[in-house]
Amino acid sequence: MRVQRLVAALLVALVAGCGPAAAATDDRVPPFRPAPPRPYAVGVRHFVVDPDGSRPLPVTVWYPAEPAAPAEPAIRVTAGPTGAEAASGPTGSGTTARPDVPVAAGRFPVVVYSHGLHSLPDLHAPLTTRWAAAGFVVAAPTYPATNLRARDFTRADVRNQPADGWRLIRHLVRLDARPGDPLAGHLAVGRFAAAGHSAGGFTTAGMFTSGHSRRLRAGIVIAGGGLAGSFAGPVAPLLFVHGGADPIVPESVGRAAYARSVGPAAFLGLPGQGHGEYLTPGRPGFAQVLAATTDFLRWTLYDDRRARDRLRADAVLPGVTTLTTRALSVGR
Repeated sequence: MRVQRLVAALLVALVAGCGPAAAATDDRVPPFRPAPPRPYAVGVRHFVVDPDGSRPLPVTVWYPAEPAAPAEPAIRVTAGPTGAEAASGPTGSGTTARPDVPVAAGRFPVVVYSHGLHSLPDLHAPLTTRWAAAGFVVAAPTYPATNLRARDFTRADVRNQPADGWRLIRHLVRLDARPGDPLAGHLAVGRFAAAGHSAGGFTTAGMFTSGHSRRLRAGIVIAGGGLAGSFAGPVAPLLFVHGGADPIVPESVGRAAYARSVGPAAFLGLPGQGHGEYLTPGRPGFAQVLAATTDFLRWTLYDDRRARDRLRADAVLPGVTTLTTRALSVGR
């Protein structure tokens, strides 16, 4: 009940207002290479954005690595049921990520992934590591006042997190041009997506405000909803994922955000499911959520129309998931 009260209060606070996100500088988006035909090994690294500033932002980055990368002690990323929100959110084992192994050859689109209240990036590794294996760099910030280990937890700080997401995007754009950095030359800096669960879903929506940079090409809102000022241009495709019996963020909140959004959008529903058990490998709906989100990212960030066209077949399992779309032209 404590979590329900926290999130209910959060909803009231967030819909009341949200500061505008600071936009990154736009560049022309060059033609891009095809989506990878095979999965990659996965590497992981950590750094801190603005370590000496008033709001340092630790970041976990999962990235595609060559299968033949030099062997290092492997990290078996495990998301455990710790923290109030994590207990009803993503749990289960992720794929193996190796620390600081070389990045695979080429440039990769980037997904900024936002955790929820009382959570951490590693608690979402079952999903984010699989996206990295599919050919995406996934950068997950640990938000200062809402993470599991925050000394001064403040749920109202979620309204400041969209700006943190944009701060991370600007940092990654600079990092790509920084000689000697392991990620330099490997980031497709014109092709970002934002994604997040629960409060991280609200954070994601808050990044799509009026005048946002066209670098941000797509969004995935999982068990979340919109903020005041969300879903203003430029138009970007959005995917909403929500449990039909979510006791923390009701499905109606996600449906309302879907209805408010403009442009191509899809709503992946999980009837009878709660706040995030479908993000656990092996649980009902996980395979469909993974396939649908991966198809969506391949379409929006790699221009893979075949992925868009198979999204419905991959996303829908009768009795487990449903899919509603608008201007997506998915399926045949």
